[in-house]
Amino acid sequence: MSVSDLPIPALILIAIVVLYLLNSIKILREYERAVIFRLGRVLGMPKGPGIILVFRPIDQFIRISLRQEVLEVPPQDVITRDNVTIKVNAVVTLYVVNPNDAAIKVANYVYQTSQFSQTTLRSVLGEVELDEVLSHRDKLNLRIQSIIDQRTEPFGVKVVSVEVKQVDLPESMLRAIAKQAEAEREKRAKIIHADGEFAAAQRLVDAATLMATQPMTLQLRYLQTLADIGVEKNTTIVFPLPLELMTLFNKLSASATPPAQP
Repeated sequence: MSVSDLPIPALILIAIVVLYLLNSIKILREYERAVIFRLGRVLGMPKGPGIILVFRPIDQFIRISLRQEVLEVPPQDVITRDNVTIKVNAVVTLYVVNPNDAAIKVANYVYQTSQFSQTTLRSVLGEVELDEVLSHRDKLNLRIQSIIDQRTEPFGVKVVSVEVKQVDLPESMLRAIAKQAEAEREKRAKIIHADGEFAAAQRLVDAATLMATQPMTLQLRYLQTLADIGVEKNTTIVFPLPLELMTLFNKLSASATPPAQP
């Protein structure tokens, strides 16, 4: 008996069954899992990847992606511990580790994580000062990530990382930071200049001590100075007189002067 010999109602019934079975076939990608509800109850472990059968209307299913998702936290107004108002936004990276919990225990795990991220970002940054926000960002990122991960763990979501992306400061605070940086640079320049002066003075002391052991070196230094001046085409030459020579002249003039008459 061939198919053409079957009555029309039987053919219609077979066609309906074939279409129903074809419609029940679902294909899941490698990164997808299906949480199937049969008569409202979840069927154990999630199904997939590959081909699965979903018999509607008895069965209903929810696709859950296991890939990492990047969630951008919108800018938040934060008042730091030192009463500075800043705007901060962040990026949260997460993925689903338990599809059943992500489908059953929360209505929208992405929205839920976003709300947790906003409140945690404001509370954590509100406990530190502005300098710590700007200079210890890695430590704050780890702290925020740990808090959010603890709150998302009950519904099967793992927070991989949290990165504070941008910190917007008011104009007055930017000017104050610029002045502080300028003052810090000026302080370093003065310290370096003072160290150079100290080193130069120390070298002069060492040179004077060395010259004091050999007085002739001072005369040689005078001659070297005159030689350096002579190289340049100067019309005026200043010749330094040794102090010893001036002392000798004073002694000769004192001996040549006759004693006063009584």
